[in-house]
Amino acid sequence: MKPSGIGGQAVLEGIMMRNKDKYSVAVRKPDKEIVVDVKNCKDTSKRLKIFRMPFIRGVFSFVDSLVIGIKTLTYSAEFYEDEEETNDLPVDKVTRSIFKEKAESFLMGLTVCISVLFSVLLFIVLPYGISELLKNVMNIRSNTVLAVVEGVLRILIFLIYMVLISKMKDIQRTFMYHGAEHKCINCIENGFELNVENVRMSSRIHKRCGTSFLFFVMFVSIVCFIAVSAIMPKDVNVFVKVIVRLLLVPVIAGISYEILRAAGKYQNAFLNIISKPGMWMQKFTTKEPDDSMIEVGIKAVEAVFDWKQFLEENKTDFAKDTDTDSNEEDDDVDIFQIDEIKER
Repeated sequence: MKPSGIGGQAVLEGIMMRNKDKYSVAVRKPDKEIVVDVKNCKDTSKRLKIFRMPFIRGVFSFVDSLVIGIKTLTYSAEFYEDEEETNDLPVDKVTRSIFKEKAESFLMGLTVCISVLFSVLLFIVLPYGISELLKNVMNIRSNTVLAVVEGVLRILIFLIYMVLISKMKDIQRTFMYHGAEHKCINCIENGFELNVENVRMSSRIHKRCGTSFLFFVMFVSIVCFIAVSAIMPKDVNVFVKVIVRLLLVPVIAGISYEILRAAGKYQNAFLNIISKPGMWMQKFTTKEPDDSMIEVGIKAVEAVFDWKQFLEENKTDFAKDTDTDSNEEDDDVDIFQIDEIKER
């Protein structure tokens, strides 16, 4: 498997693909036509040299991905707005009257802030609050034990959240497009031509998925909070503890990004093991797409990535991978590949 450097996400009835300084959004409109929009994007980490340093670049990469993700999701939703919904809401009129041509940027920034705030409340403040309640109920005196309990609660909340939203019908279609996005990337990175048949046979599980990143965040947060709790005085008030956790969010994101980057780039036993939980979770966040969704994914890839040139430049590596795979024993087949075969 050869990393291609491309990545993406599912949007409403479509897929976004990003490659270096460009991203595309392919959406299947209600009339079944596929429309593709390509735009340039600015990589914040390239503005200053310090932004490209390990553990720092991950923070800016996460923010860039969040902004582009919300922007492309909003773009795709415009094709499915009802006629009565096309009229501006009062808040839109007020925003445009105040910020004029910068109104869209303001609303985008506000959406990002609300999204981050929601995530912080759900995955940081809530598990901490529950752990503090359990501290009094179960008479937990060790800060280290309390940090472990908080981490376990955080993972449980995350799992429950993902399972619940995966049951929603509208989200299920988005998860199918998410599966198509992964399949397209896996098809290319495994040395196959990008067509519907090859993509259909590819795995919908990918190491560089955002789901895996979130799982890394959960586990890294446990380690970081245990380390902080070990040196923090027991009589520190609740407000300070919450502030410390918020300040650690960029640190956790930076570390998690580096782990995800390494997992997608290198192959070894340790990285494979720590990648398993996030890859397992992708069984919920991705679903098997139909051929029409795969077609959308192919359009999105081809708009920003020359897959034919990629295959030509790396054909020697793909040939070596094929030889290696042919010499491996049958019991070395990855569990996720087995699941894919069973589903077919």
